[in-house]
Amino acid sequence: MLKGNKVVAMKDQVQVRRAYEQPAPGDGARVLVDRLWPRGLRREEADLAEWCKTVAPSTALRRWYGHDPELFEEFVRRYQDELQDPERADALEHLRELARRGPLTLITATKHPEISAAAVLAELLRR
Repeated sequence: MLKGNKVVAMKDQVQVRRAYEQPAPGDGARVLVDRLWPRGLRREEADLAEWCKTVAPSTALRRWYGHDPELFEEFVRRYQDELQDPERADALEHLRELARRGPLTLITATKHPEISAAAVLAELLRR
């Protein structure tokens, strides 16, 4: 991506943040990528560009995983398989387009964003 006279890599444009953190100036487009709305968070506090539920893992996969760090590797494999579904693939492509336009922050309510679906998506978008 070209920004002014310098090239900015998409990998530098995508980050993950918890829904309960205050928005930051460099967040760019903030997109909630969880299937469920974060508990206790008012919509106006979230400061979201959009809520992309379609890209979230299925309820069955989310429940199976339960954010157990020991299951993360298998979760990644299964989630990437789910992202092959045409509707989810379209949603992922939409996120890629947002990342091409400027900074993109994937928002998740999980306590451990580093082992979340948002982290998986961010890694895919950075490639």
